[in-house]
Amino acid sequence: MPRTVHLPSLPGGYLAAPSLGGDATAFVTEFLTAEDGNDFISRAEWVSLIFGQAFQALRLAPSQVDHFLAVIRPDWPAPATVRAAVSTRQGGVSGAPWESLNLGAHTGDDPAHVAENRRRLREALGLAVEPFWLDQVHGTVVSRLDEATPVQVADAAVAFRPDRVCAVLTADCMAVFLCDRAGTRVGIAHAGWRGLAAGVVEAAVAALECSPRELMAWLGPAIGSEAFEVGEEVRAQFIADDAGADAAFVRNARGRWQADLYALARRRLARAGVDDVHGAVVSTHADARRFYSYRRDGPCGRMANLIWLA
Repeated sequence: MPRTVHLPSLPGGYLAAPSLGGDATAFVTEFLTAEDGNDFISRAEWVSLIFGQAFQALRLAPSQVDHFLAVIRPDWPAPATVRAAVSTRQGGVSGAPWESLNLGAHTGDDPAHVAENRRRLREALGLAVEPFWLDQVHGTVVSRLDEATPVQVADAAVAFRPDRVCAVLTADCMAVFLCDRAGTRVGIAHAGWRGLAAGVVEAAVAALECSPRELMAWLGPAIGSEAFEVGEEVRAQFIADDAGADAAFVRNARGRWQADLYALARRRLARAGVDDVHGAVVSTHADARRFYSYRRDGPCGRMANLIWLA
């Protein structure tokens, strides 16, 4: 099992590394993120790591950083029993255009590479069970993982027991993480614009079977509004039953619209009765080193967004 190390001199963020190559010991490290949340390791010239009882300082070149299996942890006041993580593209074995930690089996990548990447992620997070990987279709079906045979074709999942790991894959779409304040139920929704417009967030909230006022949400990395250009038909779907959603769209010089996925997700959560919402904008499109982005790159890998009960 990887060892967890806390570095108190480095503010919030997480880094998981199954190996640095050679004889380096497997480990998971909490580490510094920059204030903008987009450059967590290149600004830290030295990182202290604990192996057993000893401290070692490793000087990390940019090329070495890409060998780390980096994991983002939601910054939200979830109960201790709730665990969540978002993978990045670093720390896997896949080659171009999926390099390197591609976790999507539907992307055209070598299945053996995807399997190894998933194994590395499980090891880094200390998961006792395989995440339940959905066949996502930009719909509103919720898979209830406590059932004997959970639905496979779905865009959201919920779980009420510790031996289930909810997961959605993204590469510009948003993952909306959900849990209750008692720490007894968790859920996640794959929320691109189609899913948001169709009501996937509301469906996931309902599937948690508790008062929405008892829930909190965290919005994961997704395409930023500066890169998310859409047509009038997309805007029309949102404002048809929510005139206030117009504020999430800004007309550009081409007569089209820049859409704010974060603002749209917050509106949907509010409509569902969830007002305790966390997560700043972290654009997948703007950060090619950490994130896959289908709109930026075309065919590419997928990040995993995971939530489970300890």
